[in-house]
Amino acid sequence: MELRNLRHFVALAEERSFTRAAARELIVQSGLSSSVRILERDVGALLFVRGTRPVRLTAAGEAFLAEARRTLDAADAARQAVQDIQGVLSGRFRIGAIHSLGHTLPFNTWLAEFALAHPGLDIVVRQEAALRMVEMVGDGDLDCALLPAPHDTGLAVLPLISEPIVLACAPDHPLAGRAAVRLAELDGERFVETPAGWAIRALLDETFRARALSRRIVCEVNDWATVLDLTAAGVGVALIPDGLDVGRRSHRGELRLIPLADARLDRRLDFVFPKGHAASPATRRFVALLERHRPDRAGRTDKIDNKAHTTAKQAESPITRNRDIGS
Repeated sequence: MELRNLRHFVALAEERSFTRAAARELIVQSGLSSSVRILERDVGALLFVRGTRPVRLTAAGEAFLAEARRTLDAADAARQAVQDIQGVLSGRFRIGAIHSLGHTLPFNTWLAEFALAHPGLDIVVRQEAALRMVEMVGDGDLDCALLPAPHDTGLAVLPLISEPIVLACAPDHPLAGRAAVRLAELDGERFVETPAGWAIRALLDETFRARALSRRIVCEVNDWATVLDLTAAGVGVALIPDGLDVGRRSHRGELRLIPLADARLDRRLDFVFPKGHAASPATRRFVALLERHRPDRAGRTDKIDNKAHTTAKQAESPITRNRDIGS
């Protein structure tokens, strides 16, 4: 049984498509099919149900998948143990990131620095709902992730930044002229929302439920730019992180951002990863990079002057702030 065949099997199980799995493994589809057949002959069982779309594992395949992943991880760890002596990182580094991360933190800059410093790594970035990525890190499907960490994840959590959640509404909304708004005033309002599974959605659901308040979710979308566009158009209001840099996309009219008067709700961004020796060598190196670059308590990083960045952003943005939210 060859590691190459195991790798092809795992790729097909995860991608559920011969086309995508072959592209991921940089081989032709016929080569992938041949590799899977060889593995099935080695283990003495069919691992995939033939003729199904998407590709589906048999019961034997489901049982084999976890062991195949463990075998590949062990092989990577053995290879890395040797290379650690030489200070070289190699293998696959799987990192999760929420879709809106680049609006708040210079993730692409950090990732580029890390990739250039460790050219032996193959880096895979996955973007899923935050709560799903927490599960993936816990299950070993991701090495680490940048996201708003919920409580009691069982993982190591490195806090990066925290930003207040504010009300966004169109300029002709009845609340648009307010200096601040109480949560009770949003009872029964029409909302543009992010999907269930996003950490901020879970926080808002819990907050409204605890205060016996309701909101009518009239539109649910999975990216912040669309949330802002629909809110600016008057479809509904939204509760959003104050730091989103999506002003240019809100082109259908000025958008008002109003602080909450009776609640301090924050969207945190954290780096989550397995505790102790369960963290991969690449993850531990990435933690060291984040420790160097993460914002200080004033919200600055050594890569970005956030004060100048915010001033420039406000000058070119159609968003109107009814008061200084940072005060």
